[in-house]
Amino acid sequence: MWRHIASNALTLMIVVLVALGGFIAWAQHQYSKPGPLAEAICLRVAPGSNMARVSEQLAGQGAVTYPTIFRVGAQYAGKAQALKAGSFRIPPGASMAEIVDIVTRGGQSTCGTEIVWRIGVTRFQVQVRELDPVENRFVERASFDPVSEEPPEVYLQMLEPADTRFRLTVAEGVTSWQVVEGLKLVDVLTGEINGIPDEGSLAPDSYELVRGMSRAEVIAEMQRRQEERLQTAWANRAEDLPFETPEEALILASIVEKETGVPEERRIVASVFINRLKKGMRLQTDPTVIYGLTRGQGVLGRGIRQSELRRETPYNTYVIDGLPPTPIANPGLASIEAVLNPEETDFLYFVADGTGGHAFAKTLAEHNRNVARYREIERQRNGE
Repeated sequence: MWRHIASNALTLMIVVLVALGGFIAWAQHQYSKPGPLAEAICLRVAPGSNMARVSEQLAGQGAVTYPTIFRVGAQYAGKAQALKAGSFRIPPGASMAEIVDIVTRGGQSTCGTEIVWRIGVTRFQVQVRELDPVENRFVERASFDPVSEEPPEVYLQMLEPADTRFRLTVAEGVTSWQVVEGLKLVDVLTGEINGIPDEGSLAPDSYELVRGMSRAEVIAEMQRRQEERLQTAWANRAEDLPFETPEEALILASIVEKETGVPEERRIVASVFINRLKKGMRLQTDPTVIYGLTRGQGVLGRGIRQSELRRETPYNTYVIDGLPPTPIANPGLASIEAVLNPEETDFLYFVADGTGGHAFAKTLAEHNRNVARYREIERQRNGE
């Protein structure tokens, strides 16, 4: 009889173990297989939250079918205590394993509200925007100029939440003075900036900001990126360029940046100036004259006077030979690369063509015809 009981007990134990093994295999499959989410969602994890609460949120939003398996899987993976506060985009069909990874890997929020401070050549702008998780793109909620407009209520509200993302974008061609003035208006930054950084030393780019970061830290990162870009481009430069140092290349890159906003033209515009430098011709470029008048502190806001074109200043390239003493703006990577690997052309002149681009010429006679053509376009536009 005891042998019979033992045999039954063993059989039962085997059945239980098999069933348990089957359940574990099923649970593992559920944890790793694609989930039920049909459209992407934005999951907000509040500070102080835990996996239990998050699993219920996910179940309520249709992202997981079995919250318990989600919690146990996170625990088994050793990630239950690594939950990060923030807003996270959960893509459609994300498995529980993928979701656990998203909410524990750290870094900036990937969903929710973002405030962007934009330092542009002609204006400063602040945008409040929110990610549409389904379209995976930002939708603007508010936009204002902090110099002349009061901040809207949504901006003040979104400054406070811990999961709001902050970003700074700096346009190609802004001056160092404009960057410093813009940083003064970024509410989440701290500290003062001692002086104006060297012109051209700041990289136009997009920068992730963290609440409490110092303005000096942001400037240092801009300088680091620009130096890295310049040195890399210099190491890969073409032969027979009229530059002795990377700093001279940076000066010409800033001029190219101010002369054209058409990406396809940068290397051609660069070739014109390089051809002129090689021939000993003056650069004769208006943006340098304007910089000599404004020193980069805002826009001129009017045309250049003839007396200003004749006045000898370090930046008047109609009067001086060669390059001006410093850059006249902060050029982007494309303009730096353009002057260090320019197009091979015989062009010595260019003028606006009325479409936003330029007409290029090899001879002064051809250039004068292009100028006359552009002036006629201008007269027609003005109804003369």
